[in-house]
Amino acid sequence: MKGNLPMLAGKRILLIIGGGIAAYKALELIRLIQKAGGSVTPVLTRAGSEFVTPLSVGALAKSKVHEALFDLTSEAEMGHIELSRSADLLVVAPATADLMAKMASGRADDLASTLLLATDKRVLVAPAMNVRMWQHPATQRNLGVLRSDGVLMVGPDEGEMACGEYGPGRMAEPAVIVQAISQALGGGPLAGKHVIVTSGPTHEPIDPVRYIANRSSGAQGAALAAALRDLGAQVTFVTGPAVVPPPAGVEIVRVETAREMAVAVEAALPADAAVMAAAVADWRVANASGQKLKKDGSGKAPALEFAENPDILAAVSKGARRPRLVVGFAAETVDVVAHATAKRARKGCDWIVANDVSPATGIMGGSENAVTLISDTGAETWPRMGKDEVARKLAARIAEALR
Repeated sequence: MKGNLPMLAGKRILLIIGGGIAAYKALELIRLIQKAGGSVTPVLTRAGSEFVTPLSVGALAKSKVHEALFDLTSEAEMGHIELSRSADLLVVAPATADLMAKMASGRADDLASTLLLATDKRVLVAPAMNVRMWQHPATQRNLGVLRSDGVLMVGPDEGEMACGEYGPGRMAEPAVIVQAISQALGGGPLAGKHVIVTSGPTHEPIDPVRYIANRSSGAQGAALAAALRDLGAQVTFVTGPAVVPPPAGVEIVRVETAREMAVAVEAALPADAAVMAAAVADWRVANASGQKLKKDGSGKAPALEFAENPDILAAVSKGARRPRLVVGFAAETVDVVAHATAKRARKGCDWIVANDVSPATGIMGGSENAVTLISDTGAETWPRMGKDEVARKLAARIAEALR
């Protein structure tokens, strides 16, 4: 809310409703946008009309429902161009795999895809599809193209599908989409900025049931993603198997190993900033077994061979698509500032957020943190505070650096 005005007061949203069971959520989305002070011009795809009717959409939106590209009345004045540019923001919800593929390839064979190609405004999509479709390499390639084109994403969430499967692919809830709309329309100093945040531990397999890990809960990374989101950033949240759940309103990419995290971070580029809060394992088991290791009665433990994991922070800091700001984390147990200062120089990042994770501090896995921010101007020690407060303070610094 700004003053006494609703957060979307006077904002015009062009809502494209794709085909899929999640289309029913578009009706609630229309209601919430209007409740927030915005207006909705609906575009219903042919597939979308199989799930919700033009009558119900139009009645809720209090507006004509646009369906056909070749509407002779409006096309005499190039109506599709006007429609694509008179809104403040284009929202696609649900964004099906087919719609995303059309957007990524620049197709314009119906009203929805033509509007998306002809617009000069920002576009926010809320993906919704079967988990296998979402995870398919083609969809992930299209996602990377759209992100590179500046398309904003909200969701998808993880949960049970209408088809009975479970996993990522559920459309974000309407209230979360409204929050994303507000951010996309300039709600904060990081509006229009893309920030990658890594979080949580990585698990490096020994065999199918055992792994090497660390005590990171993912709490600080999740808090950072939420704080950056609240300042208007489009956040790609790459998380290992953390205890703390990811925040709503960010794009969630789940990984398990360090190598998977490296691939996910590379796929998320380009970005304006990268905040590497994950506790990434330095080593992996090179000779991990494909079967559960068992005792053989000899008293000899299995010989594990280790290989070094990719250095994600150094790769991002020194890569061709380096973000303007790269922030690393250093979890140390002795000589914290000295080790973190050396790490910053070695990795090539802009800032290092250092903390003492000795067991006595209770920081790793706890609710509080005590950090020192190290940059080219020196070391600045912050008092111990809640991880949410650390996140808000660091997010504010990031916003200031990206101005």
